[in-house]
Amino acid sequence: MGGQRSKAGAPMLLLAISYGIINVSASSYAGNRQVSALELEEIKQYLEKINKPALNSIQSPDGDIIDCVPVDKQPALDNPLLRNHTIQMMPSMLPTYRGGNYTTKNIQQLWNDVGSCPNGTIPIRRTKIEDVLRAGSLSQFGKKKLGYRSSTLASPPQGHEFWLLFCVYFIAYIKYAIAYLESTQNPIYGSMATFNVWNPYVEVDEEFSLSQLWVCAGSYENSDLNTIEAGWQVCPLIYGDSNTRLFIYWTANAYNGTGCYNLECEGFVQTDNSVAIGGALSPVSTYGGSQYAMTLSVFKDPSSGNWWLTFEDTFVGYWPSEIFTLLSNSATWLEWGGEIVNTSPNGEHTSTDMGSGYFAEEGYEKASYIRNIMIVDSSNNLSPPASIITSATNTNCYDLKSYNDTDWGVSFFFGGPGKSSLCT
Repeated sequence: MGGQRSKAGAPMLLLAISYGIINVSASSYAGNRQVSALELEEIKQYLEKINKPALNSIQSPDGDIIDCVPVDKQPALDNPLLRNHTIQMMPSMLPTYRGGNYTTKNIQQLWNDVGSCPNGTIPIRRTKIEDVLRAGSLSQFGKKKLGYRSSTLASPPQGHEFWLLFCVYFIAYIKYAIAYLESTQNPIYGSMATFNVWNPYVEVDEEFSLSQLWVCAGSYENSDLNTIEAGWQVCPLIYGDSNTRLFIYWTANAYNGTGCYNLECEGFVQTDNSVAIGGALSPVSTYGGSQYAMTLSVFKDPSSGNWWLTFEDTFVGYWPSEIFTLLSNSATWLEWGGEIVNTSPNGEHTSTDMGSGYFAEEGYEKASYIRNIMIVDSSNNLSPPASIITSATNTNCYDLKSYNDTDWGVSFFFGGPGKSSLCT
């Protein structure tokens, strides 16, 4: 567990071009999928659009290619809603906060060890043809395809009670252990928290495991859900490996056509030249050993209305207010926690880890945590929430235990190993 298990039988992607057909063969897929020459040409055209010309490129030790793209040539600016957009290089004002302990061990990205992007450029993880092919179709690449299952829980966590239609192959289910805060009276303008970083075991390539924060408005039921999401994840289907990676996501209509992971569509405007969205994180925490964490924040700039992302002390970039509907004003609820995807057939549970792969009661150096949870209010002040509500789909599989103390403020441990004698 906790990244210490090895993955056997990981699928290989084999491409053979013959008579205008590409046969895509993978052990996790049902049979072979054939890609026509027309579809291949569409993918190539997409890659030409999304992979902008770079001033220079960096070969990362994990296999990624990081392109240093001029900041004014990045994909977000192709969005028709941003046709007259002026890039905001820094937030006009920061949320005000005093006190707290935010000491964490330094966590970086692997590509930082071998190169850097010059000023005036941003690092973009190059999208490859195999990345698109793993998604099953160009229309599904970089996106979540979700359907809703009813729940007896309060409205915010219902956003997690999803089934997922991955590509066109199978249905999967989200499992979670989260804390959340809903405010129907006072608008919310962001959140900050520190996330313990692990490399959880993922059973099959179509599953993932993550730890993140959500800034939300609207609801899935009304198809007006707006979300901003940021955290770390292990997702072989997206990245082609089992590395732990920094990720972001957004949607303006309940994942129904708008939004995407990272910079795979016209949305997030990056301004920083040192952080690659989607890049691998290193080092990660070990069970009973060194612990590594990252502090993330998402906050609304009071002047521009843009939603800024920070990674540690770095202002990475922002989601422009123009791409949202409800979040163009404020958020109404926040969530923090872990998710996994279960694709096991016949109702069985996956053995994919959440967090470290150990339950919350294991505590520090063993379980995953999110600590020093803060919210941004209408006065642009950062403060701990008065209370949070916790929820988990099945505590025999993954659980959560919350705390509130002087050093870590509002915090919780969470996670679990999945399939066991109690989690079937």
